[in-house]
Amino acid sequence: MERAFPNEGSEDDKIILGLLKSVEDGATTQRRISSDLGVALGLVNAYLKRCVKKGYVKVSEAPARRYAYYLTPHGFAEKSRLTVEYLSHSFSFFRQAKADCIDLFTAAKDRNLHNLVLCGKSDLTEIAILSAFESGVSVVAIIDNSSCVTTFAGKDVFPTYSNLTDPFDGVVVTDLRNARKLFDEAVSLFGPDRVLAPKLLGLSGSQRGNDSQ
Repeated sequence: MERAFPNEGSEDDKIILGLLKSVEDGATTQRRISSDLGVALGLVNAYLKRCVKKGYVKVSEAPARRYAYYLTPHGFAEKSRLTVEYLSHSFSFFRQAKADCIDLFTAAKDRNLHNLVLCGKSDLTEIAILSAFESGVSVVAIIDNSSCVTTFAGKDVFPTYSNLTDPFDGVVVTDLRNARKLFDEAVSLFGPDRVLAPKLLGLSGSQRGNDSQ
């Protein structure tokens, strides 16, 4: 079955789109871009270098040993292309992701998992938070060791599970880039019966709460 959500390449494009928009909006430092995108400073540096190499962004020296970033005509064109591409799949992604999350939370409740931690900060995380509210389960927090923000969609973000202070019953993987790795890590920590992931992530056996699958 064709997956109707952004794969790793598309998630990569999304970061580039966010970076180009941030530069267009007048971001003058990597720290500002990092704040705009909600990603780590080191990741911004890597993506900026890529955008400069591709000719999307121009870098000029500024006073006090600083740098100024500008979109090139090629960068404007790429931003427009990525915006159209993102909008074209966003609705189908939302529809499938929400349906998957509703099914997942129903399965979680059937197994007495009511207080959940989401692993990974992404568009899927926001949809899961919305679906959890509608499904009558609680999202305790979000785990994401690559994020430089402390809150996301109204929930606290922590780098590791050991940082959590509130109790939780299970883990739901919502990361779009490293889902398999994070799923396996969570299973090793908490056991397979306490770790779930939406179907659209394509993780075989991840919907362990659905006995019919």
